[in-house]
Amino acid sequence: PTSAQVSVAPHSGGFCYTLDNDVLTPEQRQFYEDNGYLLIKNLVSDEDIERFRKEFTRICKREVKPPGMMIMKDESRRSQFGQSESVVNKVQDFQEDAELFRYCTLPEVLKYVECFTGPNIMAMHTMLINKLPDSDTQTFLHPMHQDLHYFPFRPAARIVCAWTAMERADQNNGCLIVQPGTHKTSLKPHGYPEWEGKTNKLFHGLLDEDEKIPKVHLVMEKGDTVFFHPLLIHGSGINRTSGFRKSISCHFASSECHYIDVKNTTQEHLEKELQEMVSKKYDTTSVELKDIWNFRARLVQGERINL
Repeated sequence: PTSAQVSVAPHSGGFCYTLDNDVLTPEQRQFYEDNGYLLIKNLVSDEDIERFRKEFTRICKREVKPPGMMIMKDESRRSQFGQSESVVNKVQDFQEDAELFRYCTLPEVLKYVECFTGPNIMAMHTMLINKLPDSDTQTFLHPMHQDLHYFPFRPAARIVCAWTAMERADQNNGCLIVQPGTHKTSLKPHGYPEWEGKTNKLFHGLLDEDEKIPKVHLVMEKGDTVFFHPLLIHGSGINRTSGFRKSISCHFASSECHYIDVKNTTQEHLEKELQEMVSKKYDTTSVELKDIWNFRARLVQGERINL
């Protein structure tokens, strides 16, 4: 199904996934409790989005080179388009880029983030996604997954992603797809999907996807922002247009969260893959998953406690 009814029926008992504050209405809190996401319309200004867009172009042209940033490219397009936004499909870990990191400090975003994390807020994972026009090989389809698979910190309820559309996102250009209510499930095993054609590095997906769970396509306008739980199963479709579908996002966590050891868990193979990548890039031999995340993490509000 391309859409589904989402639960809005109130139930008795306290709230598990949101904190008491005067920002969210009871109806908004209930919606997030039941469904694991909350869409806020027109949250980020056109002016800010255009500034982020210009900085992305500068990064693509290598006019700025912030340390630690990972730039993911479609190598098959480089001979045709050279060094431009037509080749770069993702900029990850932009925490050292002052202009893009402004997104993580926007008061209008943090106002909502605090409803999920509390007052001590860390920016843990930053991305600007430039979903390229796709081919029949579905290179830029992102399989259904849970973000917590990548994170060695807990509790999950004090982590939230803010994802802002930088232009209209719909089914034509590969908008986000969510499975409402799946944030109440456990972390499931992930790996590379058995697709024909190329699969992007670290684009892990559920190894056993339940096709019976209804899916909702999140149609969003420029500036719309969705906040979602790290266990919510989600992904994105193919970009069938000739243009680009940009979005900017950050995973925030309470600094009171704590790191866990992922050995002998479903996340262990991810740690090994990341260790290999980091060792190759920085010529180091011993690095743990929590070390990588500790390097990425930046305080945006309150006090840095554990993370």
